[in-house]
Amino acid sequence: MPVIVSPQEDIYVAVRPGAQAGMQLPTSHYDQVAQAVFGGAPLPEWFIDAARQAWQTDLAGQPATDAVLVRQRSTAPVIYSRATWEINKGCNFSCEHCYLEQRPFAGLPLAEKLRLIDMLAEIGVLWFQITGGEPLIDPHFPPSYLRAHDAGMMIEILTNGSRLAREPMITLFAAARPHKITVSMYGASPETADALTQTRGAFNNAYCGLLAAKDADLPIEVTIIVTKHNVDELADMRALIDELGFPRNEYGSISPTYTGSGSPLAAQAPGWLNKSAIFDGCPAGHTFFHVDPHGMATMCKVGRDNPISLITDGPEGLLRLPAIADAQMLRTGGCTGCTLSSSCRVCRPMARVYQEAKAPLQNYCRHGERTPS
Repeated sequence: MPVIVSPQEDIYVAVRPGAQAGMQLPTSHYDQVAQAVFGGAPLPEWFIDAARQAWQTDLAGQPATDAVLVRQRSTAPVIYSRATWEINKGCNFSCEHCYLEQRPFAGLPLAEKLRLIDMLAEIGVLWFQITGGEPLIDPHFPPSYLRAHDAGMMIEILTNGSRLAREPMITLFAAARPHKITVSMYGASPETADALTQTRGAFNNAYCGLLAAKDADLPIEVTIIVTKHNVDELADMRALIDELGFPRNEYGSISPTYTGSGSPLAAQAPGWLNKSAIFDGCPAGHTFFHVDPHGMATMCKVGRDNPISLITDGPEGLLRLPAIADAQMLRTGGCTGCTLSSSCRVCRPMARVYQEAKAPLQNYCRHGERTPS
């Protein structure tokens, strides 16, 4: 598994899929490693020593072209280091809390998917998240994933885990390792998980996926989705994940759909509201962006106003994105002139979704929080 050396906006980094540690490189050091890879020179000793310290991997004696993948400087009109991509909104689960109101199985043909990924690599995307729907059910996922992997992207896959145990997927990820696979967990028992996902076999398929991923030593992280249906099994879910040896985190603030439907809010677990940190700004639209299954770019998954077609407009279309993002971040509507905005826990696009869903104020707004008497 090669180390990736890459520009990241106005700096240079060395990273390795699956590893938390990384290095920031001065321009001269980036040039030295690039010269070794592209010019046939040996890897610098300082880089071999640094790799040994950061990742406990010995690059000494290895051909530079085998040990390191160097991403070259971008000449595109815009530079972005991060992107998320809904490869397809289709899903094999029907989760009550899903933020997607509609989940049509539709998207770009394979040739356009590959063209999109090439475009993202061209503009400098290093950190790349593939989501859905359920990304692993898309028939174009394997070639799309390999295209991004071969471009030297640090790929995170958001999945329900139900397809992980299938031999083609395990083989794919073992041969071309991702940076991280984040698996959602919906319960500690078939009864609970299958009910929340409204899918028979959801728990067993996902658990088998986690076991297969453990056997293949894949970089798994588990996110426990806390709802009123499974909160009583929270301790059991934590114990199950700990037994498998995977890192975990928890998410319990259920939001409306990004189109403004409040139906997912019925799954909210009491006591799990307002667990997020104070919102202190976001670079959405400036250093990262989101792409939907049809190649339409927006500032993020929630703020989808004025989408830009990357297929027709190309990278030049992203020149418009920062201004589109800034307009969506303005405190408008019910948030105009808010005196508590500096301590708000949600961004303006998310607040607008809550407002359109006519959600209770306490779900998203400081004005709805009860104060002690």
